[in-house]
Amino acid sequence: MRRSAFDKLISWTGLALAALLVVAGGLATWASSFIGDQVESQLVSQKIVMPEGEALKSLSDKDREALEPFAGSKLDSGDEAKAFADNYILAHMNASSGNRTYEEVSGEFMALSDEEKASEAGQQVAALRQSLFMGNTLRGMLLNAYAFGTMGTIAGLAAIASFVGAALLAVLALLGLRHASTKEAELATI
Repeated sequence: MRRSAFDKLISWTGLALAALLVVAGGLATWASSFIGDQVESQLVSQKIVMPEGEALKSLSDKDREALEPFAGSKLDSGDEAKAFADNYILAHMNASSGNRTYEEVSGEFMALSDEEKASEAGQQVAALRQSLFMGNTLRGMLLNAYAFGTMGTIAGLAAIASFVGAALLAVLALLGLRHASTKEAELATI
């Protein structure tokens, strides 16, 4: 196989791969945009406002620092959802339960006799159990929003990488085609 024919084959293959990367970049851009829009619309519909002022003072330094950048804003992004779930809801759940999980409190409640469940102490355990269940449910939904938001970010980065790769392959392929035509011209003059 002549060198110029090989250069052309490799160059056209590079152009085909560049086109494929452009399509992949377009799809990844669409996925990033779709996921971002869905996460935002689902979170905005919940009308959660990030805590600020007095609501932050009772939290640990770590939790307060995680929430302060979002203080007072509408919860509308995956990062805000994670901060709210892990540094506000979980902090309150741990404070109210003495760092016990829903499973532990539920187990305590289930171990009570019917008479103990009906007592004031039993009702307090039942209320704590219900509160932890609701907190875990909300945390789970918010952390799913965070996970999908992260996937959207990754799709956006994949789109950028695809477009950069496509541009690089296109430049190299065009240089290869130019080199092939230069070699053909040199061989024709010999």
